[in-house]
Amino acid sequence: MEYCFNIFNKLAADGTSMAVDKFLRAAPPAKKRAAATGGNEPALPVVVCVGSDLAIGDSLGPIVGSMLRYKTQGLDVFLYGTLKAPVTAKEVKYLRSFLRETHRDRKVVAVDAAVGSEGDIGLIKILDEPLRPGAGANKKLGSIGDVSIMGIVAEKSLMNYGLLNTTRLNLVYSMAEIISDGLSALLWELHGHASRRAI
Repeated sequence: MEYCFNIFNKLAADGTSMAVDKFLRAAPPAKKRAAATGGNEPALPVVVCVGSDLAIGDSLGPIVGSMLRYKTQGLDVFLYGTLKAPVTAKEVKYLRSFLRETHRDRKVVAVDAAVGSEGDIGLIKILDEPLRPGAGANKKLGSIGDVSIMGIVAEKSLMNYGLLNTTRLNLVYSMAEIISDGLSALLWELHGHASRRAI
């Protein structure tokens, strides 16, 4: 299943939050997760933001990660991939093993930039399947996450120069604001449910 929101849609952040929440609830909870949350609410997911700050078109993930780090101050959330400490597509295979060992009882939401058709530029896509970093460049680097969020930042081409050289920072930044607003709202909401249950 897939949800898409255009960056000019004023409800895109709310839609992103609701779509991710729906996908997190849809999958059967692990035993530890069900015990920790009473089986009703998903535990706070781990967020992995993939990309590099070396190219504007590939910087969506790290920008989202940095914005999310700021917007979730005070929350016990595990977040990987920021402008200060990016997680590139090549590092995903190592991070996947780390997540299995360290966060085996939590769902993973993965964020990355993507390429698509010309008409898709500016769309934020949320899918209930793992993220496949590098797929737009025909690289097979494996997958990561349970829910994926992709921002279409450029048109797919044989050389993918559009992703690296002609993507506007304003587009990437606008997408990052929407995605980080949606994810931070969801994380605070899930934290609120957990706090009320603990009382």
